[in-house]
Amino acid sequence: QVQLVESGGGSVQAGGSLTVSCTASARTFSNYAMGWFRQAPGKEREFVAAISRSGGTTYYTDSVKGRFTISRDNAKNTVYLQMNSLKPEDTAVYYCAAKLTIGPVAFTRPNDYNYWGQGTQVTVSS
Repeated sequence: QVQLVESGGGSVQAGGSLTVSCTASARTFSNYAMGWFRQAPGKEREFVAAISRSGGTTYYTDSVKGRFTISRDNAKNTVYLQMNSLKPEDTAVYYCAAKLTIGPVAFTRPNDYNYWGQGTQVTVSS
């Protein structure tokens, strides 16, 4: 079992920045591709960003390209989501997810992932 714990959520004004982190309990964190998803009230969970085991491959949903950056530090068992130029429509609970995998691949579908964190709230006010 892998436990994922998100942190760093909070409230920020539109145009501001926030970084959320996710720390994993995995013995070999570098064996896991990681992803960030978000869910706003009344909406389905949606893909935000994903990163391969080594960090060499990343994917972003179109609405965050150029504003968000996913990264990871395998020595710290942590994946990050740096969010800049935040908009009110970015308001959601942000979840990290992990998938045990091989190869330099990243995944964009929720059903691809084996493990999920509890989520951290990000609120962007106008």
